[in-house]
Amino acid sequence: MNVGIVGCGLIGEKRAKALGGHKLIIAGDNDISKAQRICSIKNQGTATNSWQEVISSPDVEIVIVATTNNWLTPIGVGALKHKKHVLIEKPGARSAQEIDLLLKEAKASGKRVKVGFNLRYHPAIIKAKEISSRQEFGELMFVRGRYGHGGRLGYEKEWRADQEVSGGGELIDQGVHLIDLSRYFLGDFDVVNGFAHTYFWNMTVDDNAFLALRTKKQQMAWLHASCTEWKNMFCFEIYGKYGKLQIDGLGGSYGTEKLTYYKMLPQMGPPETKVWEYPEEDKSWNAEFDAFIESIVSNTVINGNANDAYEALKIIDAIYKGRTG
Repeated sequence: MNVGIVGCGLIGEKRAKALGGHKLIIAGDNDISKAQRICSIKNQGTATNSWQEVISSPDVEIVIVATTNNWLTPIGVGALKHKKHVLIEKPGARSAQEIDLLLKEAKASGKRVKVGFNLRYHPAIIKAKEISSRQEFGELMFVRGRYGHGGRLGYEKEWRADQEVSGGGELIDQGVHLIDLSRYFLGDFDVVNGFAHTYFWNMTVDDNAFLALRTKKQQMAWLHASCTEWKNMFCFEIYGKYGKLQIDGLGGSYGTEKLTYYKMLPQMGPPETKVWEYPEEDKSWNAEFDAFIESIVSNTVINGNANDAYEALKIIDAIYKGRTG
């Protein structure tokens, strides 16, 4: 399929490299040199500094939106109005109310929308989902997740620290991934408690967020997202009645991705332990794009769609507005 990309920074470049055999037609960024760089990497496509030119290109079938948060929904809605399928970066919008515009336009246009929840496509998460779905693991009881980084000099001056541009701080940045993964394993939450606060960085948005989410079946998600972690880390634990799955690392600065399965024995005591390590290059971006293409071709449910983003943003909105319970 023919692809246009809006936003050619780090994530836009990752998306371009993950296109596989699909063709980059046009890339757009306010800084046209970034768009030119992506076209050069792919050795194809036209560079522009106009996002309107990307979404209106007659040859483009899919638009990838990898901009700052304030532009995700406006450009996504524009692409849908031009009858393009859309892959939009997480969180998809700055609020549930904002992304609702995207949901309505997707329904009106009949086109597909995927939100960039690429953690669903990491091999350890895929394997954990497979194991947790088996009867041997038992009914899931709760999950516990931590995701964080240590920022960098000048972090408080970047766009993520600007409330108007980002919509929030660490909760909407990395916390949205933790919420999405928790929903992926446990389903919807009907009780939301949480607290987002700024401890270290001199900025108006939060640098830490703590969440306690509960489903109707009394399953819990205990989550902590932080940009005062100092050492980049990711840990996600899934507890079933007869075992535990623990995912550590995401590759790169987060450490080698690893899944550990602690399987309860009939006599209990020390569990049977099995470990899978995934030291290879992160291919989640490729896997996510391939899955999106497949959902378009076969008209199947998208794994990580705009409704998933809407549900995650509802939780984020509630915590930011202090409406817990």
